Amino acid sequence: MTHYTYIEDIETWQKEFSFSIHIKVRFSETDMFGHLNNTVPFTYFEEARIEYLKHIGFMQNWIKPEHNTIPVVADLQCDFVKQVFFDETLKIYVKANRVGRSSVDLHYMGLNEEGEICFTGRGTMVQISKKTGKGVPWTEEMKTKFDCEKMVSSPV
Repeated sequence: MTHYTYIEDIETWQKEFSFSIHIKVRFSETDMFGHLNNTVPFTYFEEARIEYLKHIGFMQNWIKPEHNTIPVVADLQCDFVKQVFFDETLKIYVKANRVGRSSVDLHYMGLNEEGEICFTGRGTMVQISKKTGKGVPWTEEMKTKFDCEKMVSSPV
């Protein structure tokens, strides 16, 4: 069994996800051995993260030029569990695991067509001021949206 430093119990952790997107592995994302290049899951995490943030209503304001804050990724990691190959369809999950003052710890999970975990990940995203580059606290409404998403769970 793979040891994850950020996952206490894999079964419980997996059940806490509710938001996902589908991604088809493109030929250009594979390496000379025919399996998914190790840099690509980070792109999948980004795509899932953006769709998740749109889903909870955050991206709409952040992309407005006059808006004062933007999200930045502070750190990102991926743990590889199973090989992934060209033309597979993956389901990429994302959830807010812990909400800080101006940061959120996001967790990711990639499942193959058989429902097996191919890779997991986590990363910290921080809301910062465009002008100062300093962290800007989440509003109570934003914290609630993160927490509501975390509380919603459905079988994976």
